[in-house]
Amino acid sequence: MKFTITKDKFTNGLGQVLNVVNSRVTLPILSNVLIEAREDELVLTTTDLDVGITGRVPASVAQTGAVTLPARKLATIIRELPDAEITVTVDKDNVASVRCGASFFKILGLGPEEFPPLTEPENAAEFTLSQATLKDGLRKTAYAISTDETRYVLNGIFHSFRDAKLTLVATDGRRLATAEFDVEFPDSQEVDFILPTKAVNEIQRLLTDEGDVRIKVGLSQVVFELNQNVLYSKLIDGTYPNFRQVIPGPANHRVTFEREQLLKSIQRVSLLSSDKASTVKLHFGEGEVKLSASSAEVGEAEESMPVKYNGREMSIAFNPDYFMAPLRNLSNDEVHLDLIDELSPGVIKTNEPFLYVIMPMRTSS
Repeated sequence: MKFTITKDKFTNGLGQVLNVVNSRVTLPILSNVLIEAREDELVLTTTDLDVGITGRVPASVAQTGAVTLPARKLATIIRELPDAEITVTVDKDNVASVRCGASFFKILGLGPEEFPPLTEPENAAEFTLSQATLKDGLRKTAYAISTDETRYVLNGIFHSFRDAKLTLVATDGRRLATAEFDVEFPDSQEVDFILPTKAVNEIQRLLTDEGDVRIKVGLSQVVFELNQNVLYSKLIDGTYPNFRQVIPGPANHRVTFEREQLLKSIQRVSLLSSDKASTVKLHFGEGEVKLSASSAEVGEAEESMPVKYNGREMSIAFNPDYFMAPLRNLSNDEVHLDLIDELSPGVIKTNEPFLYVIMPMRTSS
């Protein structure tokens, strides 16, 4: 096997697949990247047995073949080489000779036959939607994924293709984010699945604002095809809780904020919230909200800002990090906070099919 490739293309190609490789693996082959030299391209593949990814980069191939090489070590070597063409030759013992200018490296590899194959799901439901749509939906929900491994069904994003819509949901039990988009597909293709966090992170990294993504969903696996890349992932096996039961009923009060201004105000005020119970209190009066936080060890902060509100005076407190998460990931100029009372969950909404439920926090006063 022999090929020549530019440093930039090799670096970019390895970068597309490198994140899947775990630093701690039980099988040595899982530390490697499978490199297949075909007519005029390299096909690069990595997997941890739960998530796998394949990418393609153009190359000048003198002799086709395949080998697996230590992924992170290879990426480090290629990154440090001078900006010149790189020639890689692999012998029958899977030893790769890498030449670039005056630099030479010999890297010990493993045979491609040991590499776990990535297979497509059988009888898959298939969907095609714009990358921008999926990218927007994941950005609006991914921050609410649970990290509690004892509640494994919450360790990912719930996808529901039903009623000509894609609904995305993430929750950790203290907050819930959901976004909805119109997608055309036949009723016979309706399906629900839970995409694990690692795959969510990988697909977010691969998505762009242009082109489409093709999704194939089987009983236990999903495949995403986009931008010369294919992402394979096992699905979380379990039943996602009925998220609609968590969404509060009709609100008694609606407060309309300028999103960026609200985000910056909470950032400033929360600097003096207690480390033990991080809380920011919002006190609403006509046309105004006062944000405050205090810490017995440091002091207190208060800031007021104009809002669209004409209800009774009331106060409610939230975890500032949870409150800021959707504000950072939305692009709308205005957001609405719907409230029933001081003790019920608040709901952040926009003028699009998005909502975010956040539990209030108890305060001493």
